[in-house]
Amino acid sequence: MTEYGYFLSCEEFTPAQLIDQARSAQRAGFTRLAISDHFHPWNDAQGNSPFVWSVIGALSQAVDLPVTTLVTCPTVRLHPAVTAQASATSSVLLGGRFSLGVGTGEALNEHILGDRWPSFGERAEMLEEAVTVMRGLFTGERISHHGRHYTVDNARLYTAPTQPLPVLVSGFGPKAAELAARIGDGFVTMTPDADLVGAYRQAAGAGLPGKAVGGVKVCWSSDADKAVDTVHRLWPTELLPGELAQILPTPAHFEQASELVTREMVADAVTCGDDVEAHVETLRAYLRAGFDEVYVGQIGGADQDAFFDAYRDQVLPALAR
Repeated sequence: MTEYGYFLSCEEFTPAQLIDQARSAQRAGFTRLAISDHFHPWNDAQGNSPFVWSVIGALSQAVDLPVTTLVTCPTVRLHPAVTAQASATSSVLLGGRFSLGVGTGEALNEHILGDRWPSFGERAEMLEEAVTVMRGLFTGERISHHGRHYTVDNARLYTAPTQPLPVLVSGFGPKAAELAARIGDGFVTMTPDADLVGAYRQAAGAGLPGKAVGGVKVCWSSDADKAVDTVHRLWPTELLPGELAQILPTPAHFEQASELVTREMVADAVTCGDDVEAHVETLRAYLRAGFDEVYVGQIGGADQDAFFDAYRDQVLPALAR
């Protein structure tokens, strides 16, 4: 049965707003939370980017819902040993209700220390080695590792997870699905692509969890035109094609590229307004594609209360039926 969670966007909201949204999500009947991990927002209009691990600590004290990072890059900006410690502490604080979503990252966040930005193939190799390092540390045993990309010298997590800590691997194509099947406990992808989910599950093999996790952003508003304007201002980056999201290094570059995204493109691609059936159908597409968890985020701060009221009273009950 598909579970519906709420997506907390660190790029768009302050830490206090994210905590308030998490409480509202729990009251509205969402059963899980996901949270982004960024150093920069995608553009200046979004205007935020708190340290995700601090926010997760606060979430553990504010709500009772499971939390998943969608997604963390444990390869460049943070060493995998440090990411493992942050993840283990999050798992302990959340009573085992934490999942680590990981991906190969974006230059937007990972270039900040002056490191070279590798090709996808090298980043995938780094991610595989990073997951190996983190899984070793999650055992609570002392480990040393001398690999191609990372060295760990006599490290031990004294605050280790007391329950299994799932690692979910993000990607957007067949190569990423195969990587997720090989090194992860689940596959994260943002489009309701049944073929891609099927390829992941086939690669994972019978008897393995094969969890598929997706996410989508919407803009609930009584004024659909205003909602389109909000999305066009805050999230045109969602519609950039190809590998641009992985290789552009600064919010200014994303703003330049987003000049190619028209208001009409946004209206066609993003669910805007207060048509309940349109919102239900947007999420049902993930159910039909075979997803186990789907996270929905509300774009813009003006209609947050209306969004949660509508999803509590109309959208989530319709999905349950």
